[in-house]
Amino acid sequence: MLKEVDIVLKAKELGYEQCGIVHIEEMKAYAKKLDERIEKFPELANHFDDFYEFADIKVNYPWAKSIIICSRWYGKYLIPDSLKGRFGKYYLTDGRVDINSKDYQDSLEFERYLKENGIETKTERKFGVTALRWAAVKAGIGIVRKNNFIYTDNGSWNYLEAFLIDRKLEYVVENSIKSCPPNCKLCIDSCPTKSLAEPYMMNRSTCISCLTTWEGWDLTKEPNSRKMGEWVYGCDICQDVCPFNRNSWNEIEEFPELSKLEQKLSLEQIVIADYDVLSEIVQTKLWYIPVDKIWRFKTNALNAMLNSFKPDYLRIIQDASKKDPNKNVRDMAKWVLTQLKLNND
Repeated sequence: MLKEVDIVLKAKELGYEQCGIVHIEEMKAYAKKLDERIEKFPELANHFDDFYEFADIKVNYPWAKSIIICSRWYGKYLIPDSLKGRFGKYYLTDGRVDINSKDYQDSLEFERYLKENGIETKTERKFGVTALRWAAVKAGIGIVRKNNFIYTDNGSWNYLEAFLIDRKLEYVVENSIKSCPPNCKLCIDSCPTKSLAEPYMMNRSTCISCLTTWEGWDLTKEPNSRKMGEWVYGCDICQDVCPFNRNSWNEIEEFPELSKLEQKLSLEQIVIADYDVLSEIVQTKLWYIPVDKIWRFKTNALNAMLNSFKPDYLRIIQDASKKDPNKNVRDMAKWVLTQLKLNND
């Protein structure tokens, strides 16, 4: 029968940076954290309804007894310069569902390992089967800093995976990760939309990462559209300025197909792209924007053009305002022209 140490060693053999195991009862207090967030941002209450199931795992998985939580460092990948400051590094190197990546294949292998050793398991690679950061803290593999990201010894450039199992096991990592200095608020001060309202408290509806994916459906009416800079998908600002991320990104490997995708992700190429290209090439990689709303890539890119305007953009914006098949894109392009105080002639 597998022991906790066997599972942890296998995870590390497969490339996970850290691995811990906690009983599902450790998740119950997560509900209190949700209550605190809703008290701070009551307008977001409806967004958190489904998250309460993460605190009471047995509602959906009555057989579950423990959670294996693993972190994988992605701060090793080469990010093309043209994509920096426009696309979140997390999303560009997202191996959770990218079948071409070793990260994804290792995750499948870890799941097979558990099942082959008689352990019933369940994972959800896109959005997680429970509250990943909470589980990671409880398992000792990291701490949450003031910008709300989980930090391991290698900084915040990691993503988490959780596997529910039907065994009562426990493996809590002893870490020596330093807490944020009391007076440091670089992440809060750097947040363009002030989504980071205070330490450890983030308003998701004003976060640029959310405004380019889950929110911000009409950027012509979004109060923060001009504060979003050149970001098209995601945002790294609060992580980039963090002292605990200094020198923690080492570009030593290429992520599969990323250099090829770069050619499709300039602002100009996104706005003029055929919708089949957006659907078959771009959205399959940057999947937080659903297929039926792939026009969002264009409206986000148009907003980035407005916020970093160059004369070369003008003809592209004008063409989009007249010729793009999607009304949302045409309306966005017309609005950009009004903001630039230019006509559409």
